[in-house]
Order: sequence, then structure tokens, then C-alpha cells
Amino acid sequence: MRLIIFTRYPETGNVKTRLIPALGEKGAENLHREMVKQTIDQTLHYEYETEVHFTGGTIKLMKRWLGYHLTYRKQTGKSLGERLENAFKAAFAERKKKVIVIGTDCPDLTSAHVSKTFNLLSRSDLVLGPTFDGGYYLIGLKKLHGELFQEISWGSEKVYLQTVKAANKLSLKTINLEKLADIDRPADLKAWLNRK
Repeated sequence: MRLIIFTRYPETGNVKTRLIPALGEKGAENLHREMVKQTIDQTLHYEYETEVHFTGGTIKLMKRWLGYHLTYRKQTGKSLGERLENAFKAAFAERKKKVIVIGTDCPDLTSAHVSKTFNLLSRSDLVLGPTFDGGYYLIGLKKLHGELFQEISWGSEKVYLQTVKAANKLSLKTINLEKLADIDRPADLKAWLNRK
């Protein structure tokens, strides 16, 4: 079983860009740093192995930032869909039976959601964690289905529905986790501040 955390190395001006108007470049970078560390702290568990798949920076910089106890890989692919598909492909090529990918934008995501997903994959083909803005914070599979990552309007409010439509075309048994909020836009910041 493998949990893959998708993130980006924190470079000023290149992270949380939709929040820059509200927080400034440095403020957006600091929020990104906080949220990535929180996600790792909340989802790390001995039950499964964890890898951090990143864009920007280098493995050396990632280790210096988040620690030497984690496994790091560069994301490969041009679009988010390609990068997700390649992450699953690599894990299944290494004979992982159940694989989950999460992002770092959802402060309420915990190891309990991850453990529950691994359990749900025993009786389903696909597990999704939908967000209130129409995306998803988690996707779990036990076999690669590349169609789930193709012709998706990434970054839009259609991502979850388009993914479900693709899953239905493939006749996949899909189970949803609870809907959670992610922090992407200035209007979302209240949810983050209320947690602190």
C-alpha cells in the first residue's frame, strides 16, 4: 500500500498563486509551507508507505525542507492528469496493490481518511474524496485506469463530476469519502484561519 503526496517546492511567487492577491507572494509561500507540513504530519502512518511527489526544486532541497525520513520523486508529465497517471503507473509497476494520491490543500484530511480509503479499496475500484469546490482531495485505485485522468478540466469545478463520468463509462465501482474544503482561493482562507 502506498500513499503519494503531490506537492510543489516552495518558491516565492510560484506557489498558492491564486492566494497572492490576498496574502502577497511571501504570505502565499508561507501558507503553502504550513499546509504541506501539516498534511504530512496528519497523514503519516506506519500502516502504509509514503512518498512525496514534487515539482520545482530538487530532491536535495526537498529533503532539506521536509526531512530525510521521507521518500521523494519528481513528478513526470506535462499536465496534472499526466502526472497523476504516471504516479499511479509507477506504483503499480512496483507491485503496490492499493495506491492513493492526495494533495496538500485540504487541512481536514487525516491518516484516518487514508486508512479508511485503503479499507474501502478492498470492495471498490475507485475511492474519491470530493471537495466543496468541485474537485477532489484524494483518489485511490487498485489498478491503473488512465481514462480517469484524460479530458478532465483540471483546476475547474468540473473535475470531480468529469472523473465520476469517466469511472461510470469504465463501469468502476466508486465510493466517496466525506466532502471536505480545500484552500485555493481568498474566499477559502476563513476555513484555514478558523482551524488555528
